[in-house]
Amino acid sequence: MRKVRRIVTGVNAAGRSCILSDTQLPAGDVAADQPVRVGLWMTDRSPASNQGTHDPVPDGVIMRTPPPHRGGSVIRITDIPPERTQRYDPEELRRRGCKTTPDRSAKHPGFHATDTIDYAICLEGEVWAVLDDDETLMKPGDVLIQRGTYHAWANRSDTIARMAFILIDAEPLDNH
Repeated sequence: MRKVRRIVTGVNAAGRSCILSDTQLPAGDVAADQPVRVGLWMTDRSPASNQGTHDPVPDGVIMRTPPPHRGGSVIRITDIPPERTQRYDPEELRRRGCKTTPDRSAKHPGFHATDTIDYAICLEGEVWAVLDDDETLMKPGDVLIQRGTYHAWANRSDTIARMAFILIDAEPLDNH
């Protein structure tokens, strides 16, 4: 499991563009048997504010999966270990703001949904996007547009896979 370098730009007192921070995230240790979810940035509204120097994720940890506020967004990099070594907890998913159902958790314990539109980008390795009725293998460079549906991520290989996720608040799906 690796950390992610995050570089944040801003404007200095002279009104010139500059680098505000250049850090390795997450700032703390990472567990070997859990996905490493490196929170890179989040916003609390749209349009987002680019004013000031406030860092909403100084330690690289975003506990909630979806954005914490209506109209917000989240970007994170997630290292997904091989499924045979990974431990899932549907209750933990619920604590992080995800929806789960017992029947879907029985199919795959990582099954969840959020009221977001997600851009899921495979950066390294291979990950299966598992849905109620379908699944597809994602390889580096593949992008899945996740539109609020129930899904899970399954790494069926022997190596860690790395994904980038951009989640943007969205209207809930009807009857879902």
